[in-house]
Amino acid sequence: MSQTVYLQPLTTVNGPQAVEGDAVRLGGSMVYARELAVIVRSGSAVVSRQVVTRAGMDAALAELSPGLADEGAAQWADLQRVHPPLQCGERTIRLDQPQVMGILNVTPDSFSDGGQFMDDPAAMRAQAATMHEAGAAILDVGGESTRPGAATVWEGDEIKRVVPAIEVCAAMGAAVSIDTRRPAVMEAALAAGAHVINDVSALRHDPRSLAYAAASGAPVILMHAPGASVEAAEELHRDGSYTAVAFDVFDWLKERRDAALAAGIVRESIVLDPGVGFGKTLAENLALLNALPLFHALGQPLLLGASRKRMIGALSNEVAAHQRLGGSLTLAQLGMDAGYHLLRVHDVFETVQARNVWRGLRDAALTDFAGLVS
Repeated sequence: MSQTVYLQPLTTVNGPQAVEGDAVRLGGSMVYARELAVIVRSGSAVVSRQVVTRAGMDAALAELSPGLADEGAAQWADLQRVHPPLQCGERTIRLDQPQVMGILNVTPDSFSDGGQFMDDPAAMRAQAATMHEAGAAILDVGGESTRPGAATVWEGDEIKRVVPAIEVCAAMGAAVSIDTRRPAVMEAALAAGAHVINDVSALRHDPRSLAYAAASGAPVILMHAPGASVEAAEELHRDGSYTAVAFDVFDWLKERRDAALAAGIVRESIVLDPGVGFGKTLAENLALLNALPLFHALGQPLLLGASRKRMIGALSNEVAAHQRLGGSLTLAQLGMDAGYHLLRVHDVFETVQARNVWRGLRDAALTDFAGLVS
């Protein structure tokens, strides 16, 4: 049985100077990992696990078999990769601090705000302006709900929903992403002024999607969803069987990253999303969230979409989606602490405020040498 290796950051420090430089910067973010586990897995079993710091990584990789050592070295380099900004028209989205992506659903049945902005252009415009002015780096427009049990949407209807919203957002000067699985919708959205393709099926839904995304030159967000790439959104949540959810999602995203590269999508344009809430139980979601730093070893910018998710309700007496702000902010901070580059949220003002306070603390930690031995 073949073996696989994973480099999993375990602990972080406020800055490298606190540990005399024996820490590694995760994905060009403001987060520094101190201890990392070098894990070898054979099938579903972990056969070795060694905890090291930056100073001991080369020696730990040298102990692996040649093939694993090469993969480990590649992950070690990828984990430290500094990502260039995303270019969205005239807007430049820097990835050296967490950026907030605001959710704008123009659907009748999304789990949190379905119908609120689809049939009321004034409300949609006001919501877009509110998120943009609150500091959203990107506005993510979606015309199809992908919650479990959501109705299938014809692509013509999806286009009619999203194009007016995209035109409004683009006219404000906002960077815009289109949340869709269909290449016809992608094409209409980019023509209307969108800049980023956000596909919850990771470009699997339609065999034309990979080629279209590559030809468009637009950045793409590839999300993990275990289900087969078929028409019904319900399918995205099926077949979620894992031996170890974090490692299995890692392997899946690695395959989709490589498929995108093979199709001609440039590496700097690929963002990865572990897909919290898609085809995963509460326990699996919690395990995945506790392993968020692992995915830096894939060498791509990372997005966390956990805002108002069902798991928050499951941990708080099944409160309604609009009452999940506290849990959403907790998970957003978890993403920031893990070095994630993009946070996809409903509550932009509150998340931007939390990000700004978090950023202030990080800036202070990186410049505060008080108490260190001279």
